[in-house]
Amino acid sequence: MNPYLSRLAQLAQQRSRRIIGLMSGTSLDGLDVALCRLHGHGLATRLELEEFTTVPYPTDMRQRIREVFARPQVSLEYLTLLHAWLGRTHGDMVAACLKQWQVAPAEVDLIASHGQTVYHAPQHQHQHPDFPLNATLQLGDADHLAVRTGIITVSDFRQKHIAAGGEGAPLAAYGDYLLLSSPHEERLLLNLGGIANFTYLPRTGQDAHTVFSTDTGPGNTLLDATVRAHFPTLAYDADGRLAAVGHVHQGLLAALLHHPFFAAALPKTTGPELFNAAYLRQAQESSATLTLAPEDLLATLTEFSALGVARAAGQTFGPRPELAVYVSGGGAHNPTLLAALRRHLPACRFATTEALGLLPDAKEAILFAVLANEAVAGTPISLSSGRQRVPAVSMGKISWPG
Repeated sequence: MNPYLSRLAQLAQQRSRRIIGLMSGTSLDGLDVALCRLHGHGLATRLELEEFTTVPYPTDMRQRIREVFARPQVSLEYLTLLHAWLGRTHGDMVAACLKQWQVAPAEVDLIASHGQTVYHAPQHQHQHPDFPLNATLQLGDADHLAVRTGIITVSDFRQKHIAAGGEGAPLAAYGDYLLLSSPHEERLLLNLGGIANFTYLPRTGQDAHTVFSTDTGPGNTLLDATVRAHFPTLAYDADGRLAAVGHVHQGLLAALLHHPFFAAALPKTTGPELFNAAYLRQAQESSATLTLAPEDLLATLTEFSALGVARAAGQTFGPRPELAVYVSGGGAHNPTLLAALRRHLPACRFATTEALGLLPDAKEAILFAVLANEAVAGTPISLSSGRQRVPAVSMGKISWPG
């Protein structure tokens, strides 16, 4: 028998597993690295976050990824080379983190690598007649990562979700359900990344098939792109300070919201392939706001992101949902965006996931560690008959280090 198969069988029988979760999001700011100790599996999963950091991407690395990011046409040679290079680079970043944390690679059981999404193509968005299916592409070859670190690596989680009938996103429903369900309250786990999404969790003991997850529209992606375009020395609007001094332009806001995505039934997914600079310019042209002050533009885009969340919540729960909302992602650090959300969802109680013992910035990396733990030690999570049509699957491909 392959000795790595024996190793996996041993890992499946252990009471706990030490897993590094990796996440690189659409903001391209860096690689989130979470060293987790996961006890048990399924609803008995218990998490200990031992270490967490975000390794910043240097400017040239972000530029390399942007060469192919959300672009319908790219160089096939460049894409092929970038796939291998990102795997190696992420491996080097993990190795540097382990050295800093004084943890030997042999003391880590698995790496769970999300990779870098460069194109997300749900059928409702691409509408290509020859390909009546959903698709998504993440770069960062896991074989390179496994060989570079010497650690068994689980990767490419989104493909099984698509193969089983999902859209490949959002995957948060699985980890949210296992780690953050409560017998005491209904919860909305809101992630404000480049794209905003939420997971609805009923009280533990209620029908798990009502667990529900969807994208809602842009989170930070248009905000960050606008800051880079108008303030070249800035990467993002820190604390929403620029947006806070601007004024919402109602004409532009209406133009931004005038897209079939917002009227489509839930669940749904999207990405920067739709919500990008061209989308914003088209909305500005149709609303005659091409000369709008940057601060007013950012104020309007902040309102746009908040309204996307509020409308999706209203579609799901009615116009004034009363839920406990726990926020994660980069938007959790934006008081202006959070204030807009509170204004549009006044009956909801807001906090970050830190109130639940989960660092907001680490949540997505932790999620993939949980998915790897389930792939090795768990059984398919059965959430498949609810509104979300969450497939009951074990996700992830396994790469040996040798």
